Amino acid sequence: MATLQEYFARFNALHPKKIDLSLGRMQALLQKLDYPEKRLPPIIHVAGTNGKGSTVAFLRAMLEAAGKRVHVYTSPHLVRFNERIRLAGTLASDEQLIAAFDACETANAGAPTTVFEMTTAAAFWLFAKVPADILLLEVGLGGRLDATNVIEAPLASVITPVSFDHPEFLGTDLAGIAFEKAGIIKRNCPVIVSNQSWVTTEVIESQAARLGAPILTGGQDFSNRQENGRFVFEDEHGLLDLPVPKLPGRHQFSNAATAIATLRKIDPDFPVRAIEAGLFQAEWPARLQRLSKGTLLALAPEGAELWLDGGHNADGARVLAEAMADFEEKNSRPLILICGMLTTKDSMGFLTCFAGLASGFIAVPIHHAPESARTPQDLAQMAASLGIQATTADDVPAALERLRVQNWPQQPRILMCGSLYLAGEILDINGTLPE
Repeated sequence: MATLQEYFARFNALHPKKIDLSLGRMQALLQKLDYPEKRLPPIIHVAGTNGKGSTVAFLRAMLEAAGKRVHVYTSPHLVRFNERIRLAGTLASDEQLIAAFDACETANAGAPTTVFEMTTAAAFWLFAKVPADILLLEVGLGGRLDATNVIEAPLASVITPVSFDHPEFLGTDLAGIAFEKAGIIKRNCPVIVSNQSWVTTEVIESQAARLGAPILTGGQDFSNRQENGRFVFEDEHGLLDLPVPKLPGRHQFSNAATAIATLRKIDPDFPVRAIEAGLFQAEWPARLQRLSKGTLLALAPEGAELWLDGGHNADGARVLAEAMADFEEKNSRPLILICGMLTTKDSMGFLTCFAGLASGFIAVPIHHAPESARTPQDLAQMAASLGIQATTADDVPAALERLRVQNWPQQPRILMCGSLYLAGEILDINGTLPE
């Protein structure tokens, strides 16, 4: 029996492009597998640019708190591919993945198919075999032509904030990107939309109207606010006075609200106790995650805060900078960024959000994606042009050790950011793998 690495090597050789958005190949492969996508539990389908994973994390935590068995499909993974497929609460094992990959490879018979199509088909094959009450299905890229979009009638479609990312596949026109995301909306199936720009809201509402899909829009049909240290949510079913989400950052209030609106649309009597428990229990690694243990903490300055975030576009940087500013207001510390980014990302747009906020910047290479990473020298020059004191280091441990030997009037707040590839590398080094 082949190893997972051997399967991935063979899958990579099936198609000349890593990403080639289309539904035809996926539909053909699923037909050969006897249509596993037609034997799945009820589905909540989630698209968007930012907040997809966090919204799925809240949905999962709330549903599980209500006693539901929940399948989850997300991407990309941080350290191990297994993170992408959660079967009724448990990450898929190597043995389960190998069985699914073998079935898909045999059925595909060498036809040109992308890796994401093969692995999504494998996920559907597994989801169809393991009983569950619901499947949380996250779009990989875009929506309309994403491999997950072969499903016909989801329980609900969810669209989180839409912004600019992956211009090489989705373009640089916000309305056009919103159209791609809105491609997951299905006829007569409800769609829940996070608070959006007016451009994206208009496109999504137009698509929903065309398909007769009932729509709930954040800021119009449901809302949230912070009040006296509590999280207040309100929709057509009434007002909920809730604890603040465990996941830090003001943007998580919006993600949590979208999850709550979705569950209350599906089931107006969804238990409030499960919503409260889910707000407290939700976990989503490398999204404003504080590292409180592991190898890297010992390398950092004593007493320093160590934060990790995989956000990699300008909108992601904006909410991250807002969170850092909120932290600064509550507990002032010098903010130091340790950053690595890919050449396909808007690095200047990302870094601009931290101008006037960051006291220092250390650019590092991304060893998990060396062929597509921006050089530390380029990143450091960009940061310096924004007035941020910048330098480079060979890797994250070296950057932390450099900070450790400096004299700090106040122990720093260190934010490691810029790429999910870098985040996965950091979790691997730190020895704190997602579970």
